Amino acid sequence: MDLPTEGSFAIEIFHQPKPDTEQASASCFERFQMDLFTVTLSQVTFSLGNMVLEVTRPLSKWLKRPGTLEKQMSRVAGECWQRPPTPPATNVLLMLYSNLSQEQRQLGGSTLLWEAESSWRAQEGQLSWEWGKRHRRHHLPDRSQLCRKVKFQVDFNLIGWGSWIIYPKQYNAYRCEGECPNPVGEEFHPTNHAYIQSLLKRYQPHRVPSTCCAPVKTKPLSMLYVDNGRVLLDHHKDMIVEECGCL
Repeated sequence: MDLPTEGSFAIEIFHQPKPDTEQASASCFERFQMDLFTVTLSQVTFSLGNMVLEVTRPLSKWLKRPGTLEKQMSRVAGECWQRPPTPPATNVLLMLYSNLSQEQRQLGGSTLLWEAESSWRAQEGQLSWEWGKRHRRHHLPDRSQLCRKVKFQVDFNLIGWGSWIIYPKQYNAYRCEGECPNPVGEEFHPTNHAYIQSLLKRYQPHRVPSTCCAPVKTKPLSMLYVDNGRVLLDHHKDMIVEECGCL
């Protein structure tokens, strides 16, 4: 497009339903103006032939209340908007940056499960309705039978290690036990692969097995032992299960 060398120019952002064949050939179409604002060249950057604009402020009200846009569109349905002499830009990409909560950062960042749960279908209740409809057809394990950490006492004397391990002679290593729900929730720390597998298990139960309850976080054990006549202290990693999850 031809941009002015100085001064400012107007940017209009509008929402328009995808036109069908009849609408595409009509002289008018339905659309809703989301915002109209002016920018100067100093506020625009160019990258690989693309014009980059910061639109957080003009669009923030719609991002915070996405349901409002649908209500506004229903009000203008059937109204005729004359086509502008210059076709609007349609090859537009809107990039969003999200601020993760402290809990999400501790779990290692955004996951596919969070993205799915925050999608527009989930916000509108469609996913919840679909899962709820299938919820009644499938057996759901009792909460007390779900994947969890249980005690697992290890006695080094019983496995023949007591003669060279000085301390500890026994310890609680814990282990993971229980079923993994389908679909698996974030509290079970699934990988994206495990989450997809659990969804397939929910909708196509004969195609794939359930995810497995397994350790997802461990910690070391300090051990005092004898090695070639020397007494050594070492911290052996992955000896104690701290958290269990579905993988």
